[in-house]
Amino acid sequence: MGSMRVRVARWGNSVAVRLPRRAVEALGITAGQDLQLSVNGQTVELTVPQPAPEPVTLAWIIAEMVRLGPDAEPETIDWGPDVGDEIIHDDWSPA
Repeated sequence: MGSMRVRVARWGNSVAVRLPRRAVEALGITAGQDLQLSVNGQTVELTVPQPAPEPVTLAWIIAEMVRLGPDAEPETIDWGPDVGDEIIHDDWSPA
């Protein structure tokens, strides 16, 4: 889609630019959606922000394990008995 001519109109104490339907449909944006505005010299750029990636949580990791199935489970390695600094001796640990 090429460039389009739009008009700046007063909107309360601000001004607004109405986006043409062709631009809205091409970008897949909806009324009320937030856009990112950048100003560089005499250029104003509106960008449709990408959705944030899904956070990696324990629930997500478990869901991935279930989705991938038992064939994707890593090999279990026996490192031997605990020795050294990984042993925690406190009131909540078993003796």
